[in-house]
Amino acid sequence: MENDVSAAIKAQLEAGQSFLVASHVRPDGDAVGSLLGIGLALRDAGKHVQMVLADGVSSSFRHLEGADLIKTAFEPEFDTFVTVDCADYKRTGKLLAGLRQPDVNIDHHVTNERFAHLNLVEGQEVATAAILTNYLPAWGYPITRPIAAALLTGIITDTLGFRTANVTPEAMRQVATLMESGVDMPELYMRGLVRRSFAAARYWGRGLGNLERRDGIVYGTLTLEDRKGAAYSGSDDADLINVISAIDGFKVAMIFVEQTHQHVKISWRALEPGIDVSTVALRFGGGGHAAAAGADVEGALDQVTRAVIKATKEMLRL
Repeated sequence: MENDVSAAIKAQLEAGQSFLVASHVRPDGDAVGSLLGIGLALRDAGKHVQMVLADGVSSSFRHLEGADLIKTAFEPEFDTFVTVDCADYKRTGKLLAGLRQPDVNIDHHVTNERFAHLNLVEGQEVATAAILTNYLPAWGYPITRPIAAALLTGIITDTLGFRTANVTPEAMRQVATLMESGVDMPELYMRGLVRRSFAAARYWGRGLGNLERRDGIVYGTLTLEDRKGAAYSGSDDADLINVISAIDGFKVAMIFVEQTHQHVKISWRALEPGIDVSTVALRFGGGGHAAAAGADVEGALDQVTRAVIKATKEMLRL
């Protein structure tokens, strides 16, 4: 079946001349890396490509070649619509709401809703960028150094620097293949996972000051006031969840990030084998993987926090 889908996607990409390629809101390294990976590959093949992210590119990934080509708006003239790293269509955000069904959906989330005409979903892969590492050459698109840097960034960030439980020998072979293009893996690692702006560090401080623990769960909250006080320009958690996930002695780590218009972004991380946090995320309209999941929930921060903590505790008792 995957071979049939791959062949159909190859034909779709060959036939298309004008592309809209998009990924999810509040894009992480895999969203940006996958978007650039396939977008630059199509551009190299002489296609007209619009690469779109509703929230733009964060400072952590603007060093990637081609990042300046990613826009927060798009022109309506295109013949092929591709989404990457999106488990469901609404994750592309309000910017793309109401557009026709995507032609191609490439993703690695096990909760993917297969919302496109052609869906290449491989939940065993560590990142959508890993899927593209395998398939771009098979589809006839060489992986140049800029493409390799983008795809490697996706793999590095989605595995938290090769620390997630789903890292396999195959994933490391993919990394080796990308490194052979001449990219500087340690530099990409530092930029994607380690370096943060002064504002992000201040934002972390506010979140760490709000840490709580309850029945095997460690969690933090970030309010709109915290964001304003730290002068942090993003609407995400500046990857604070990765810091919280390093705290010993808990089963699940979480972060609640207050958004405008009475919404809260939640991220879960399972800290022990056998825990599937995606089941809780699905209850709140989100998705992800067993070890990492997220959701965007309507409601006030305190109300959403109580409801989600309660559901997560119930999941841990199952």
